[in-house]
Amino acid sequence: MAEKRERPRAVLFDRDGTLVVDVPYNGDPDKVVAMPTVAESLIMLQNTGVRIGVVTNQSGIGRGIVSEHDVDQVNRRIDRELGPFDVWQICPHVPEDNCQCRKPMPGMILEASKQLGVEPSEIAVFGDIGSDVQAALCAGSTPVLIPTAQTRVEEVRSAPNVASTVSDAVALLFADEPCGSAAG
Repeated sequence: MAEKRERPRAVLFDRDGTLVVDVPYNGDPDKVVAMPTVAESLIMLQNTGVRIGVVTNQSGIGRGIVSEHDVDQVNRRIDRELGPFDVWQICPHVPEDNCQCRKPMPGMILEASKQLGVEPSEIAVFGDIGSDVQAALCAGSTPVLIPTAQTRVEEVRSAPNVASTVSDAVALLFADEPCGSAAG
């Protein structure tokens, strides 16, 4: 069951498995494929004045599997096809680095909040795994889990908000608003 919150002023998306089909350690822009309902949902959010951004763990950089340039090229392709996004936050670290930016830590969300000029409590975070939900909760933001085949059953059970698709997640948070209405 969804917890009742104020309408978010910004939505931050996990990249792989939420915005685009998860291609492990993707460094090839030609492999970018949007997840279902993403494109139309992003347009609706932008048309209602909601800021949008991306918060993504990219440990392939820290592991030496992909370069920062490769990840940047993939992100540019996503931005061209689905954006423009107001903010991008990327964590290149491996889990063993114990950094504050890698989800489930809230660092990327908090930094995106500063860049967007909105409070963390005014942000919704859409993601496909428990670390996305945990990062949002740690930041004081509203998480919405959008499960995929990689999402564990216990992550779904423990998430405060669950939606089947990005458009369902948008509907969950903006249920009281007519489609396409302008927000002030």
